Amino acid sequence: MLDIKFLRSDPEAVKENIKKKFQDEKLPLVDEVIELDKEFRESKTRAEYLRSQRNKISKQIGMLMGQGKKDEAEAAKAEVAAMADELETLSGKETELSEKIDKIMRVIPNIIDPSVPIGKDDSENVENERFGEPFVPDFEIPYHVDIMEKLDGIELDPARETSGNGFYYLKGDIARLHSACLSYARDFMIDRGFTYYIPPYMIRSSVVTGVMSFAEMENMMYKIEGEDLYLIGTSEHSMIGKFIDTITSEDKLPQTLTSYSPCFRKEVGAHGIEERGVYRIHQFEKQEMIVVCKPEDSMIWYDKLWKNTVDFFRSLDIPVRTLECCSGDLADLKVKSCDVEAWSPRQKKYFEVGSCSNLGDAQARRLKIRIKGPNGTYLAHTLNNTCVAPPRMLIALLENNLNEDGSIRIPEPLRIYMGGKSVIEVPSK
Repeated sequence: MLDIKFLRSDPEAVKENIKKKFQDEKLPLVDEVIELDKEFRESKTRAEYLRSQRNKISKQIGMLMGQGKKDEAEAAKAEVAAMADELETLSGKETELSEKIDKIMRVIPNIIDPSVPIGKDDSENVENERFGEPFVPDFEIPYHVDIMEKLDGIELDPARETSGNGFYYLKGDIARLHSACLSYARDFMIDRGFTYYIPPYMIRSSVVTGVMSFAEMENMMYKIEGEDLYLIGTSEHSMIGKFIDTITSEDKLPQTLTSYSPCFRKEVGAHGIEERGVYRIHQFEKQEMIVVCKPEDSMIWYDKLWKNTVDFFRSLDIPVRTLECCSGDLADLKVKSCDVEAWSPRQKKYFEVGSCSNLGDAQARRLKIRIKGPNGTYLAHTLNNTCVAPPRMLIALLENNLNEDGSIRIPEPLRIYMGGKSVIEVPSK
């Protein structure tokens, strides 16, 4: 969420940013919020004047009574009563205006970084860099569900019976491989100096609206009926929420955290074959990175975060690339974002396995996450990034390590979590 002082001082910059994000329907909101803000400040100024006058006159009432000037004292009392009525009206007006301003400010997009490429949607995202050589074997690679079924590692039909589409049972060595990826990711991030967390899996609406836009919330979050609680779509939500209404000393920054959680998402909309199976699902697990830092350090940490994901996948010998999100593909709170995509030998293209985002002070402003420095307090910057999110990551792992006979090579870093196994063999019939 933008600082209204910035919007007030440079509305044209805000409008230009809206145009860069191809959200022209929001342009009138800038002028609307400026008028509401003007009315709010005028109302507040009037209320402050009335309070000072009321206090001044109230002190005079006792003096007038002591001087026997009863009529003048009664007139002063009436004046004070009238002021009280007007103050009550003004208080209601300020509350109403403040709510209107806040509602509008929450849908005006954050100012994007100058380095963000301008484009309407994800089709105009820009490849940054490739890591590792993409490889296509000389045998056909089956669809990932077929690979798992041949290894007796997945059951989709029973999951549809218990829970519906978008759910799955993983079993045997595939389930173990899934857990191995998460365990390795946990230790990988701990070794890079991040503090490991297991957060709450449900959060209040005040946290949800602090970490994401209303549109994102409606499309992603599952509401717990009858309670002010939502299932998290990523542990970033509860981890950023941990800092709500806090003031952290500069010498305690940066806060570098890595968190494990299950994630729950509606995943609204129809999807093609590549997004069936375990690619786009309602329930999955993820190892996340979260950073809270000083504003001048946020771009440094942005680069460190996405490089962590690249290094993680390359340690498993999976080719990846980074894709810079264009202006039209950025969520409203984001300043800059890139996706990490893994190579799919079956599709002969890359697909998303993680996303790194710098949100500037947008979340911090909503949740009052502040830093205490030598010259006072100021808003923190927040960032998040995916280290790994199986079972989607399993697709890349299985395809890039598939043998012609259907068995799977287990990358060396995962073997310790697989009881020393180096291969998952096809079960004998």
